[in-house]
Amino acid sequence: MVAMWERGLAVSAPGKVIVHGEHAVVHGKVALAVALDLRTFLRLRPGAEGRVRVCLPGVGVQRSWETPELRALRGRIAGKAGGEALPGRADFEESKSPSLEQLDALREFAGIAAGASGPDSLATLAFLYMCLAISAKYGDVPSVDIVVWSELPTGAGLGSSAAYAVCLAAALLMVCGAISCPLQEGESTARVPTLRILLTNTKVPRSTKVLVAGVKEKILKFPAIMNPVLDSIDAISQECQSVLEEMPANPSPEYYPVLEEFFDINQHHLNVLGVGHPSLDRLCQVTASHGLHSKLTGAGGGGCAITLLPPGLAQTAPVTCKEGDSRQEQA
Repeated sequence: MVAMWERGLAVSAPGKVIVHGEHAVVHGKVALAVALDLRTFLRLRPGAEGRVRVCLPGVGVQRSWETPELRALRGRIAGKAGGEALPGRADFEESKSPSLEQLDALREFAGIAAGASGPDSLATLAFLYMCLAISAKYGDVPSVDIVVWSELPTGAGLGSSAAYAVCLAAALLMVCGAISCPLQEGESTARVPTLRILLTNTKVPRSTKVLVAGVKEKILKFPAIMNPVLDSIDAISQECQSVLEEMPANPSPEYYPVLEEFFDINQHHLNVLGVGHPSLDRLCQVTASHGLHSKLTGAGGGGCAITLLPPGLAQTAPVTCKEGDSRQEQA
């Protein structure tokens, strides 16, 4: 019997934007995120006998490995037959990240220099680890050719890494027989209305790690001042969720002024936390001059911002933000 995936398989996963709660969620507060109408796509086809091939054109990766090589690497990393066991964790643990020893072994196998952190290196390491972890539980990944491409920019806080991981996991689990194909459709999980947003990438690079550390330092230095800010962001997230859950039953335009005020208040809070940037301030000023309301999304310090587009706004409404890319999306 021919497995359904042997006729080919296509998988996709959406990106995301954080509407409210960025940074506060790190400190135990509520965050509100929605799926974005930009996706990562994966196409899988049967490949040359005894080889697993992956092509990631967006980051310039084209690699292939023989199945026996992957099996031997899996045995070494998992501490099983086929090589000397690594110190530390003795097996793949689904709920935990790979150990430093396991990552070192993956880098050595893939020829990736220690400390390399470009999207090509990280995507290759993620593919190898997921491939080995899934095959350790469900058997060898068969000979396949996998191509992954995305509409999501990397490093912009839009969930490109998560969408990539979801596509890989779904495809590899399917070809290993762990899940069926096609996936069974469940009940609708839609709880919020479709919102039109203007998504703008400032193209200002930033380090999420540095920004998160800066917020933590400020909270430790001024707890009596900063903790109420986090509490207010938490309240905004919860109030916004309540408004969005009411809107499908009564999609009145009257809800939008409330959502717009939430955007404005939260953007000020995020500036207080120290994660704003002049490019984001300029974006908010430009959109405000057109009667629109914007806020950063994700780590801040540059990156992306979202602008709420109310019902009835013309698709051709002129909005000019220099040195950035803007596009209308649905969330």
